[in-house]
Amino acid sequence: MEEPVINAGNASIFSKKETYITAANGVNVRSGAENIRRATYLGKEERTGRGMNKFATIAASVIVSVALLGCDAEGYSTATDVNNTRAVADNLAASQPTPTDIDYSLERYNLIRRAYWVNGQRDKANSLVCPIEKPLGYIVLFTDAGSVVGSFTVDGKVSSLNSYLTPDSEYYEIDSDSYYGHNEWLSDVDGSYGENDAGIFFWTVDNNYIEWTGTYLYTDMPIHIDDPVIQIGG
Repeated sequence: MEEPVINAGNASIFSKKETYITAANGVNVRSGAENIRRATYLGKEERTGRGMNKFATIAASVIVSVALLGCDAEGYSTATDVNNTRAVADNLAASQPTPTDIDYSLERYNLIRRAYWVNGQRDKANSLVCPIEKPLGYIVLFTDAGSVVGSFTVDGKVSSLNSYLTPDSEYYEIDSDSYYGHNEWLSDVDGSYGENDAGIFFWTVDNNYIEWTGTYLYTDMPIHIDDPVIQIGG
């Protein structure tokens, strides 16, 4: 007589004869009735215990792998972006190099003229010769609320109050706190230290000096404001 094959997970008939049973893991086990019950128990254990442990281990491994791959991908892409950006900058600098044929600086001219002017040496400021033709510009000054303070014709260019003829220290790009040596801070041309206000300065065509720390509009297109909110000079 052919020996029955009983699935251990659903076994309801037991025989004292040797039978082939199929445990929950699909492996045929040669056993008697007692072993059928044991196989059933082991099948449940496999499903509820070791099976869950295997699942947890696999899931944890997948999570760790994904995390590591994410870190590697992020680091790789960041490094690649940095290198690509540098390569683009190098290519642009090579194809559009910094001009080396600027013969005269109007910014330095304004700084030298201002150094004389604000230190009471107006004669030196006025006698300072500019060897090139200075452009004319037009500027409108605004209050924070948007009201017009005034408009002027600029003689030359508008310059920053924080432009300087020389750097303010011996080691301009080194943090003095972390550098092993002593960083000597350098004074401006008038012997002073520190920073100026964040603003601009310029001269008008009638030789008036103006500083401004607010909003402004500058253009080379002639503009005129008929009724400024604040009248300057009556």
